[in-house]
Formats: sequence, C-alpha cells, structure tokens
Amino acid sequence: MTGVRRVTVNPGDADMRLDRWFRREFPHVGHGRLSKLLRTGQIRLDGKRCRAGDRLGAGQTLRVPPLADAAADDRTPRAGWTPDEQALESIAERVIHRDRAVLAIDKPAGLAVQGGTSTDRHLDAMLDGLRFDAGERPRLVHRLDRDTGGVLLLARTARSARALQGSFKGREAEKVYWALAAGAPAPREGRILLPLLKKGRAGGERVQVDREEGRRAETHMRVRDSAGRAVSWLELRPVTGRTHQLRAHCAAIGHPILGDGKYGGRQAFLDREAIARRLHLHARSIRLPHPDGGLLEVRAELPTDLRESWEFFGFTPEASE
Repeated sequence: MTGVRRVTVNPGDADMRLDRWFRREFPHVGHGRLSKLLRTGQIRLDGKRCRAGDRLGAGQTLRVPPLADAAADDRTPRAGWTPDEQALESIAERVIHRDRAVLAIDKPAGLAVQGGTSTDRHLDAMLDGLRFDAGERPRLVHRLDRDTGGVLLLARTARSARALQGSFKGREAEKVYWALAAGAPAPREGRILLPLLKKGRAGGERVQVDREEGRRAETHMRVRDSAGRAVSWLELRPVTGRTHQLRAHCAAIGHPILGDGKYGGRQAFLDREAIARRLHLHARSIRLPHPDGGLLEVRAELPTDLRESWEFFGFTPEASE
C-alpha cells in the first residue's frame, strides 16, 4: 500500500476489536508495529485517536496509513516463536474440512489461538502450514480457549472471513460443546442466563457473574447422561460468546467442568487417577451458513484422553448421535 486509505467499517465487522480487524486484514503487520501506529496517531477512527481494544462500529471510518505492499502476506513476519516444518505438518494433519472458502481444524487442547504476553506458541503463527492451494494465509474468524480443543473454523479468503464473522456476530452459528461436569444438574435441561463481567489483563482473564455490570451471557444446557450423582455429561450450546462463558456458567450453577481449577476449585477434581487431569470441555460441532451458500456443519471427535474419561464413567459418545 502506497497511500493513506479510509475504510468504512462493514456491518459484519461491528463490535470487533480494532487490533483483531488489523490482524485479519493486514496479517503481515506485527503487534509491535501496530502498537506504534496507534501510539503515534497514524491510525484513527472517525478522525480520532484510538486504541487496540476499541470496538469498531458499523459505518465508522478507519484511517489506515501507508503499509507494506499486500504481497508481504507471503512473508508474514512474526515476532517470537517461528514454527518449524514439523509443527506446520502437525497442524495440517488436523484439518477435518477443507473447501475453497473454509477450513476447519480439530484444534488440540493446550494450543493458544493467538499470542500474548506470556504465549509464544500459538496457532496464529502456524497458519502458513494451512495455505494448501490458496494464495493467501487463512484467517481466524473466532476463537477457542487454549485449554479447549475441537472444531475451529478458518476463512481462506477475505470475502469468506467477512461472511463467517457476520454469521458469528449475527448468532447464526450453532455451536455445540461437550463437557463432563461435577454432580447432577437439576433440572436436566434448561437455560443459563447469568451476566458475566471480565476482569484481568489479556491472557489472565477471569470472569464472574455480575448482575449490575456484567454483559448478557446465555447458554443452553442439557444433561446427556449421568454417572449417579457424581458426574454428568453435558451438552452446552452457547448463544453468546463471552470469555470463559461455559466454564463460568457451569461453576455458577454449582457444577464446574472437571479439571477446571480456575473456576471450580477442588470440586472440579475427583479423587480418581483414571481420568485426565485437564479441562474436560470439547468443541464438538459448528453449524452455520456457508459463505458460498448452503449450510456447513463440522464435527470433531473426542481426543483419546477425553474419550477414556467418558468411557470411565460408562458414557458412550460414539452412539450418541
């Protein structure tokens, strides 16, 4: 890019953080450079200085200063960790759906989606391993917590990124999560509608129920099976997408997700060595409009360690659908 651009924010990008919008549109612009452009006022929103965490509004005008040519996407310089060939091959092996507009991967638990202050290894740095036959890097359109594995969608073009983000923003995406939770919720099916307030810095966020200042958060919950009153297999369908929403909601109703010490404390850990001591939350499926028309539905099977936990309690996920 050789001159200043003024970009009108599309309705599908409304409420997106400014820094995330930049990462999507200009992936070759690193975090340090973006911070400097914001600090020096070269990036402006409706003519005013802005910050990385500011939310975009439909119809606003974003001033974008001269940047490196778009061909720099092919270089994709990144600060910090640079994945080796083995890492790129490993993430490519986790693709569970691929067409000309969309990729879906089965993200492993423990891998962060994006980098942060204390996060070097992350999916965002591995996207070159998911180019395949496309001329550009895929784009992140939503997130999963570091400790949550399962279905994660990626857009292969800018057009499909806008369409997918519009579907998530418009709540057209139907997301299903599986979890093992302590205890036996009663009733066995219902809606959790508890506002959540996020506190702490990026990478160390913690949310809590706050009826005065919290943002609306809604989760549909159904008990698929129970092992007495000790453990339940939950199907969770988030309507909103707040940080740690499912974890905070389950803990708030007294049934924390197993392995979630952050929100469940000791109650989230059973006195059994037979199950994995990690978060028992899995992004099972996503169903939403495909950017090229029709519907896209993608599922991810339980990883081996979680499957063993399900089977330990007598649950049979392979026969559930």
